[in-house]
Amino acid sequence: MSLPQMPHTPHVRHTPRPHLLAFLIGSACLIASCGGGGGETAPAEQLTANELAVVIANGDALSESIGLAYQRARGVPAANVIRIDLPTGQAAISASDFSAVKAQLDARLPGHVQATLLTWTRPSRVQGSCAMGITSAFAFGYDTAYCGGCRATQASPYYASGSGRPWRDHQIRPSMMLGAATLSAAQALIDRGVAADGSRPRGSGYLVRTSDVTRSVRWEDFQALAAAGSGLPGVPMVYLDNSAGTGSNLVTDRSDVLFYFTGLATVPGIATNRYLPGAAADHLTSHAGRLPDANGQMPVTAWLDAGATASYGTVEEPCNHTGKFPQASVLVHRYTAGDTLLEAYWKSVARPGQGLFVGEPLARPWPAR
Repeated sequence: MSLPQMPHTPHVRHTPRPHLLAFLIGSACLIASCGGGGGETAPAEQLTANELAVVIANGDALSESIGLAYQRARGVPAANVIRIDLPTGQAAISASDFSAVKAQLDARLPGHVQATLLTWTRPSRVQGSCAMGITSAFAFGYDTAYCGGCRATQASPYYASGSGRPWRDHQIRPSMMLGAATLSAAQALIDRGVAADGSRPRGSGYLVRTSDVTRSVRWEDFQALAAAGSGLPGVPMVYLDNSAGTGSNLVTDRSDVLFYFTGLATVPGIATNRYLPGAAADHLTSHAGRLPDANGQMPVTAWLDAGATASYGTVEEPCNHTGKFPQASVLVHRYTAGDTLLEAYWKSVARPGQGLFVGEPLARPWPAR
């Protein structure tokens, strides 16, 4: 088992931070209300239920129940509900077996479908010579260019883009796993996503630089976002700096959490907060997406259990390349500009091959602007 801690210097490799430039350009665009990640115009098209496929594992009663619950709640067309032959009793699927599953799915997907929702929690990764998160593998296909430990993996053309049609524009279908272990948990998560739609919530984003130096490498992005703000009234971005270790690494007992981004192997106290419908939260660590046990770290599903609507984590040791994790500036900008939660989360990760996206994909609190 890997240690519950990412490698320390000199093994840690830091990638450049082009997202900061993209964020500053995007911030200027926010002020002008022109939208668009990296300075692009906000897309006239956002993902809808008609463009989402719900993928169910044949013979898995829970997957079937969750998939049908989601279809009903979101009005997904029956033609977009696809059943595939997938073994759900194991944490990983082999690359060769996955290739057959993906080919089966691709052959059945209607041509207008732009993204997919997975309705199981195992398998969460595709294992060949390296591991890809299964949501990324369904988007790109299993390819060792997208995984392999600490090296700089293949970049996503969808990163920070203004595209509202990823299949049409980039020939990828971004995927999200609902991430619920029971039907009741799935229904609660679906309800949060539906409640988020058009709600224009007034809440806070918490951006935490913790005393864990290795896992807090996103702090520059956090600081820039807090300085620029969300661009929306009533949605402040709060930067908390505990790099000196003299205060607290945690956000607890808050009633207005819209965003919570941090860097720790395990984040205590998250259930003491109230997360508004549509809230996004994640923690930078090595194995949060490696379900069900995250190799002893805190799994991404803990955020969903606490009340968040989506999260992200990696399934193999990625080291702390900032590009392999969500950039808060991009996510907040794309989300508040009108993207769905699936679109905003996917657009915030430059190199998502080792990652797993979980949550309710169609949550959309803000209209396009």
